[in-house]
Amino acid sequence: MNYTIAIHIEKLPEGFYLATSEDVQGLVVQARTIDETLMIAQDVAFHLLQLQGKNVTQVELQEAFDYSLIVEE
Repeated sequence: MNYTIAIHIEKLPEGFYLATSEDVQGLVVQARTIDETLMIAQDVAFHLLQLQGKNVTQVELQEAFDYSLIVEE
């Protein structure tokens, strides 16, 4: 079975990125770059899903994702 997990990433005032997910309880990751944050979140999601009793063999990152830009006037 495949799971699609929504990850929320925000930039913290200190310059780090924070990833959380409402889909995977306990998923909280902080790293220096978005790429690093996603890679760590992938590993954490895998282990958390296994701990929740899900039969997970791997967690893959999507090839593309949407990103919102804020343009100020």
